[in-house]
Amino acid sequence: MKAATVTQLKKELKHKDEDELLNICLRLSKFKKENKELLTYLLFESDYEPGYVTLIKENIDEQFEALNTRNYYWMKKSIRKILRETKKYIRYSGNKETEVQLLLYFCEKMQAVRPAIRNNNTLRNLYLRQIEYIHKKIEALHEDLHLDYYNALEKLN
Repeated sequence: MKAATVTQLKKELKHKDEDELLNICLRLSKFKKENKELLTYLLFESDYEPGYVTLIKENIDEQFEALNTRNYYWMKKSIRKILRETKKYIRYSGNKETEVQLLLYFCEKMQAVRPAIRNNNTLRNLYLRQIEYIHKKIEALHEDLHLDYYNALEKLN
């Protein structure tokens, strides 16, 4: 079965009544954990973005505390997993300011990890790529926010 395009789905959903839409959403939430997480964000978290950011930062803290630092192989796997989940939560929000805040926080936590990431090429390159990515995302933000985020970025360097 080939999936329909977003435009086709949008047109079809316009023809459904409220009860049918509710049933579709509930059925969709049963299939994938990510669908349920997105619905949770849209229904409960999207109204108060600072609370959502705080919640994700706490999640990042927990994951970094549980980080396996016995060797760099396990550190790389764990840090990549944390970054993947962070980017998933960023996608749910879709807010560029939230994206910059969470990635800056991720880089701060990554820099604080011991043994140091600068001793491993892969982790150092991952860190530097995130710094470059943050720099590009800051450019897309409103001019009033540039200085605040550039100062935070400078502290990381």
